[in-house]
Amino acid sequence: MIWPLLRTVLLLLPFTMAGALAEPAPAPVSGEPYELVRALQAVQDGIAIGDTAAHGSHIALIRQVGEKFLAADADVWSNPRNGQAVVIYLLSGGAPQVVRKLPRDKLNVDERLFNGALAYVEGRQDEARELLKDVKPRTLPSGLGGQVALVQGALFARAEASLAIERLDDARLLLPGTLVEEAALRREILLVGQAEEFDKFEFLTLAYIRHYRNSIYAGDFWQRFSTGLTQSSLALDDRRFARITTLLEQIDRASRLKLYLVIARAAMLRGQLAVTRLAGEHALTLSADASADRERAHFFRGASRTLTDEYDGGLAELKALDRSKLPERDVPLLNATVQLALDVRKPFAGGSAAAADKPPATPARLDLASSTATIARAQKQLGELELLTRDRRP
Repeated sequence: MIWPLLRTVLLLLPFTMAGALAEPAPAPVSGEPYELVRALQAVQDGIAIGDTAAHGSHIALIRQVGEKFLAADADVWSNPRNGQAVVIYLLSGGAPQVVRKLPRDKLNVDERLFNGALAYVEGRQDEARELLKDVKPRTLPSGLGGQVALVQGALFARAEASLAIERLDDARLLLPGTLVEEAALRREILLVGQAEEFDKFEFLTLAYIRHYRNSIYAGDFWQRFSTGLTQSSLALDDRRFARITTLLEQIDRASRLKLYLVIARAAMLRGQLAVTRLAGEHALTLSADASADRERAHFFRGASRTLTDEYDGGLAELKALDRSKLPERDVPLLNATVQLALDVRKPFAGGSAAAADKPPATPARLDLASSTATIARAQKQLGELELLTRDRRP
């Protein structure tokens, strides 16, 4: 009997008489294995768009599909579509112990795909990589190819990032509008950030916002986005800072504030004072009065002003800071910044006593690059501070 996909999906999204979502109860499933897997994927695709009922029911549906697989007549597995469905089932969260009970001699499916998928879900990553490395997803039916490409993206993310990105592109193109595309975007955003491909980083972010901002897994995407943005130089070019700001507008206020502070600090340690100031100013608009975040924002803005074109105002801003609210790792950086600022105003050795008593007038714009000795000292100090204050990660 041909299994009615639409009816089953609707049954998986029950409502109470009051119109509120009820506890999802998995519907009975029947039909060919490939039809069962197609229904499972349809429910999982609902997760990508934020359907909480689909999220609550899909585990039970996976279990039901596995039970139907075990109860199926052995002859059904000679159909290539059903053999491929076993691989898709595995890569969609299916139980490997169920698949191992199927009549392997009857399964009409590529040996590499079957064994590679089984190795992947059982945690044998090296074996899975070896089995799947030469598989070309675009030569497979799109439903299977997209799943395989997604897995390849995960398997090669560390060892061969460029290949992983290519495979995640394949996954997105083969299964658009699905949970596979949503997962590919989440995985690819971090890899592209690490590769410092800003245009593609921006493209992937906007694609996720456009299609999957309500996904059950959106939080994971933004975590990867933040990591990709802050552990690279993507945000440290003042010429594209406006584009960074546009992307950050999509994130909640607290996360946006945290990111601006991270960007400001990274930019300062790398001598990108224009970005330090921009990020510090954005952080100021987002932080609460008298908060620790507000003090940090003043620190970064004040430092950038002092070392560029607003010496007096910047130094006053630094001196007005409540040091007790700064994290311990920022205090040495503050001390070095203030000392560097004071060093800029020191009279040259050999000058008159009168000159020593009276600091030179503030120029219209301090050009640190004009003094090789000054800029070298600044770079050395900031470099040492980076070693002292660098985040220690396990």
